[in-house]
Amino acid sequence: MSIPTHPKQQSLHRLVLDNGITLIVRENSTADLISGRFFFKNAGSLWETREKAGIFHLLATVITKGTERLSSVEIAEAIESIGAGLGGDTATDYFMMSLKTVSGDFPEMLALLAEILRSPTFPEEEVTLEKQLICQTIRSQQEQPFNVAFNQLRSTMYGDHPYGGSILGTEETVNQLSREDLQNCHKTYFRPDNLIISLSGKITLDEAVTLIKKTFGNWQIPPEPLPLSSFPSLTSDPCEKILHQQTQQSIIMLGYLTVGVSSPDYAVLKLLSTYLGNGLSSRLFVELREKRGLAYDVSAFYSTRLEPSQFVVYIGTAPTNTKIALEGLQQETERLCKIELTPEELQTAKNKLLGQYALGKQTNAEVAQLYGWYETLGLGIEFDQDFQEKIAKITPEIAKIVAQKYLLSPYISVVGPT
Repeated sequence: MSIPTHPKQQSLHRLVLDNGITLIVRENSTADLISGRFFFKNAGSLWETREKAGIFHLLATVITKGTERLSSVEIAEAIESIGAGLGGDTATDYFMMSLKTVSGDFPEMLALLAEILRSPTFPEEEVTLEKQLICQTIRSQQEQPFNVAFNQLRSTMYGDHPYGGSILGTEETVNQLSREDLQNCHKTYFRPDNLIISLSGKITLDEAVTLIKKTFGNWQIPPEPLPLSSFPSLTSDPCEKILHQQTQQSIIMLGYLTVGVSSPDYAVLKLLSTYLGNGLSSRLFVELREKRGLAYDVSAFYSTRLEPSQFVVYIGTAPTNTKIALEGLQQETERLCKIELTPEELQTAKNKLLGQYALGKQTNAEVAQLYGWYETLGLGIEFDQDFQEKIAKITPEIAKIVAQKYLLSPYISVVGPT
């Protein structure tokens, strides 16, 4: 068992326990609090089949509803009686449980979380109720133009790839999910060699190791290997999809198929999305909203993903401005491919991105989330420092070259009145 300590931050530690659990500990005695994130890395919607789409989201909603020893009410009372926080969540690339409590109650809450992770019962009535609530959410999203436009864009770009669907699944797939499906999913993916525990707060490395060993040490790796998944290869084949819906505005989205987080181009694309559409001083906001009055809302985002991600720019505009807004959105994005950013523009974007990145690491919960997430993506805790160094090294020439690789041929999704 090796314990390499992060070279830049002596209070940050990472080690692997004998049963395969990866443990990350960031010591912070500023407040009497401990936050934990418990990631299962080969989990999340990326690991679902089309027939079982939404199973990890459903599992996240019902995993806290009962164990072999405790009922849903008893679990809720145990958490609320001491003012702790405990819950499940899922994303495209992982499944996660979160925990927050004062340090004195941490052992008790850790034991409760371990019981929930290892022996959930998925009561039939809770499964039925949560399926109904999820289907209501899916129907609600189908009435929201932004979600409709994004779902249309995502499915067009990704096709049969798991990224092509919502983490909620569809009404059809959710209604077909059973308690037995949840039990099989849990048995397959919930195992110690698939678990990353990330802790931040008033706890030392020795205390954390002792507690985790006491709580999870007898959880053995099952003889069956984790299932291997192969994902469809993706080739950019841009097209335009228009959906007519009676709305007060038109939603226009341009999507560009790009790369996952392990690519050398990842940091550059993060910087370009910040320059284009992050905040009131971004290029899209200034040019299309302030100067031309075309936008109710305009922005850009580039999601951090394990598999190839999408770079998206979008605008909400008056229906009569749909055509000119689409042209403006595309012109501003393509401008990055034709004209180098000035050193001043680039530095402003760097300052904004790195400033927001620093602000996103203020709380124990945020720190535990960040380091656990990086480990889940296969990047390691050192990526925190590597990412900031990569941003600092980007030049106007590099930014233009990367833009030319990805931002010239968009998928187009439009939702609005006829």
